[in-house]
Amino acid sequence: MSDRPWCIRPAPDEYAPFYAGYIARVPEDDVLAALESQIESTLALLRGVPEARGDYRYAPGKWSIRHVVGHLIDAERVFAYRALRFARSDATPLAGFAEDDYVREAPFDACRLADLAQELEHLRRADLLLFRQLQAVAWERSGTASQNRVSVRALARIIVGHERHHLQTLRERYLEGLGG
Repeated sequence: MSDRPWCIRPAPDEYAPFYAGYIARVPEDDVLAALESQIESTLALLRGVPEARGDYRYAPGKWSIRHVVGHLIDAERVFAYRALRFARSDATPLAGFAEDDYVREAPFDACRLADLAQELEHLRRADLLLFRQLQAVAWERSGTASQNRVSVRALARIIVGHERHHLQTLRERYLEGLGG
């Protein structure tokens, strides 16, 4: 067993094919370092977005910038919760979550971008504490979520890759011309 289990890449059978793109966005070996460094880069991007731009949607029917940040918060909470349950050997299958429903039911439109960014920061710092205290064997554990097997080590990378995916979309479709 590795003395740095967070540096072991998950095998393809440790996650659903849907997550392969997110995991591919994390080429680093050390996922804890990736989680840590992502905090500041994400905050730098979000702090550069004018508050008045928070309602911007690049096309009809698309989420606003506030919605995207709120979705990052919701998704990280769900992924980290799954990691906690599986790390603790909880074999109870977990349901999926419908992100569009979560965004629709959330009060993100009434939130300041700065407050959402702060919430995301605090959530990530808490999740880092969770992942850092896991025993080596816990990183290898897995469970069922959304009717698919997923390991703790895959979930840590999914968190990073999912955020990278949405930050790229923010840069390319929402913030072009703002220096984002």
